[in-house]
Amino acid sequence: MTLPLMPKATAVWLIEKTALTFNQIAEFCGMHPLEVQAIADGEVAQSIIGYDPVANGQLTQEEINRCEADPDLKLKLSANRMQIVKRSKGARYTPISKRNDRPDAIAFLLRNYPQLLDQQIAKLLGTTKDTIAKVRDKQHWNSANIKPRDPIILGLCSQMDLNSAVAEANRRVEKDETDNPSLNPSETTEHQESSETKKEELDINHIFSNYSEKNNQSDDLN
Repeated sequence: MTLPLMPKATAVWLIEKTALTFNQIAEFCGMHPLEVQAIADGEVAQSIIGYDPVANGQLTQEEINRCEADPDLKLKLSANRMQIVKRSKGARYTPISKRNDRPDAIAFLLRNYPQLLDQQIAKLLGTTKDTIAKVRDKQHWNSANIKPRDPIILGLCSQMDLNSAVAEANRRVEKDETDNPSLNPSETTEHQESSETKKEELDINHIFSNYSEKNNQSDDLN
C-alpha cells in the first residue's frame, strides 16, 4: 500500500481539518485507529505540526468531501500527486538552517530505531559516524540541550527514505536471527563460565574427600 508523505503529520491535519472517521484516516495513513484516536485526544504527537495533503497534491478536497459523506469509503491518493524523485547516491546536503537540528534527529533515530546502523543514520541525515557516536555516548558538545525530534518533521529526510532504511535494517536483523538461532555470545560465554566453575568445585570437593579418607585410615592404623 502506498502511503502519503509524512503519514503521522498528515493524520494530524486530517483530524483537525476534516470530519473523516478515525478508521478512514488510519487506513489512509497506514496507522491503527487507536493511534489516530490517541492523536485526537492529545495523548501523542502533540508537537507534530499538521501536513496538508491537499496543498501538496496528495489529496483533493473533492475526495475528502466524498469520504466525509460516507464513512465506509476509503480515501485514495491523487493520481496526479507530487512526483517523488529518488535521491541520488552520496551524502545528503543539509541546509545550514537545519544543521543544528541534526543531533536531535540522531537522538530520535537511536531511541526509536535501534536496529539502524550508524552508516544508515549518517546517510539519512547527512551527518558523520563520529557525531552519531558522540550523541549516543552523550559526549556531544550540546548534549544537555539535545531532545529527540522526528527527522521527517524537521525536514532532514523523507518518510520514504526512512521507511526504506528501517525495512533494510529489519531484514538484516531477521537474517542474523535465522543464521544464529542459538544463544547469543554473551549468554554462551556465561553458560561456559558457569559450567567451568561447577567443574572446578567438583574437582576440589573430590580431592578434599580423598584427603580426608586417607587421614582417617592413618588414624585407624595408629
